[in-house]
Amino acid sequence: MSTHSRRDFLGHLGGGAALLLHRPAPAAPPDDLFVSTVRLAQQIREKKISATEAVRASIARIEAVNPKLNAVVQTCFERALREAQEADALLAQGRSKGPLHGVPMTIKDSIDTAGVITTGGTVGRMNYVPNKDATVVARLRAAGAILLGKTNTPEFTLAGGGIPGVNSTANIIYGISHNPYDLTRTTSGSSGGAGAIVAAGGVPFDIGSDWGGSIRGPAHANGIAGIKPTSGRVPRTGHIVDYGGIYDSWQQLGPLARRVEDLILILPLISGPDFRDAAIVPVPWADPAQVQVSKLRVAFYPENGVAETSTETKETVRRAARHLEEAGCRVREDLPKSLFMEMEEVRSRLTRADGWTFVKRVAEKWGTRATSPVLLERMKMEPLPTAEFTELLERQDEARTKLLQWVKDYDVVLCPVAGKPAEPINLGDDPVRRGPGRSYTGLYNSTGWPAAVVRAGTSPEGLPIGIQVVGQPWREDVVLAVSQYLESKTGGWQRPPV
Repeated sequence: MSTHSRRDFLGHLGGGAALLLHRPAPAAPPDDLFVSTVRLAQQIREKKISATEAVRASIARIEAVNPKLNAVVQTCFERALREAQEADALLAQGRSKGPLHGVPMTIKDSIDTAGVITTGGTVGRMNYVPNKDATVVARLRAAGAILLGKTNTPEFTLAGGGIPGVNSTANIIYGISHNPYDLTRTTSGSSGGAGAIVAAGGVPFDIGSDWGGSIRGPAHANGIAGIKPTSGRVPRTGHIVDYGGIYDSWQQLGPLARRVEDLILILPLISGPDFRDAAIVPVPWADPAQVQVSKLRVAFYPENGVAETSTETKETVRRAARHLEEAGCRVREDLPKSLFMEMEEVRSRLTRADGWTFVKRVAEKWGTRATSPVLLERMKMEPLPTAEFTELLERQDEARTKLLQWVKDYDVVLCPVAGKPAEPINLGDDPVRRGPGRSYTGLYNSTGWPAAVVRAGTSPEGLPIGIQVVGQPWREDVVLAVSQYLESKTGGWQRPPV
């Protein structure tokens, strides 16, 4: 890159150059700061920007927006700058660590990061510094990514806002995260800090976890892309609620980014057995570029008849279905409501089946005495009798089989991520919000199928509306190909005003 063009690039970055010169970052950084992970990695490889410049630009953007968002809760900027300089030195020698060489990232605070405080949102780990990276973090760093910090999560990723009436990612250590499109609105959760900082241009990508919608909800609320992979695709080793137990198949880790092409790059890098998480299997990765979208069979449902669903959300799903129909897909509106409700009813009862004693055990493991009020209330629930518990597990397996029989006739399913765009943080009490059928996401944790989210619409208030793209087991290639096609038709992520 010429000296002149490099100077121009730094001038356009604004925030990065300002940090270098110790001047305040401009209020509105230009589009150069918001390139995709794929594009930034390419620019670094081609030496159009150095890793150090990229990291400094991200640091400056985080420092500019995070006081409003409260999305990044721990930083390791000095270490990141050292690693960036090392990455530049390697590249100068013609060497690269991998496809993410020099690319900055953040990681959800429930995922272990060596040398960086990882609280999981719980007081018992307020000063906990892991000595080893989680499997997904180790794989990303081995591919060249550079960690800048940790992003906010509710306690154990399971406490919502932590306080009744708080409808956003929050905990009693770091407080409440805010949506970059409207600071009074939720980031959703539990990967809400990740969703907010990626949407705001702080970093190109983050890794979240999804037990009932915790990647997909933040992708929807913050207008970005995210994917919950098939159960068994990505190791959970090093996550605060990791692997094993009766909820093992519900929990998956996956990437959040501004563009679908970034999910396609990142997901295979973190996939595959680590020989610690016993549920992970070596299923080969299929290339989404080889999927013929025009040949696909598509089901869609704009509402499930239970969740309160906005007119704009329903129209977003219908419009996405029309885009695929115009592409040549065979499209059909189809909702096996009784089967969905059966699975959701089983899931709702299984969630509280042990009286939340599994969370009590995690709290005791980390010495947490001051548990969030939401979790304290849940821990008061009485466990179900063993016979009823066992029956629910049997019913879950039976429902999974029936749902597989339904989805075998379709390559992809389109539906809402949530009934509404990002709602107010100060929502107040609503005891029925988590009842059976009121979630569009938890069903696909119970089945274990892959499900991605891409922004496909905008509410009258200017808030993002995501669409959920669900596939058959292990067919992330189809899910991502369809998501990328819809992104090309709808525009996907749009820069927030923050």
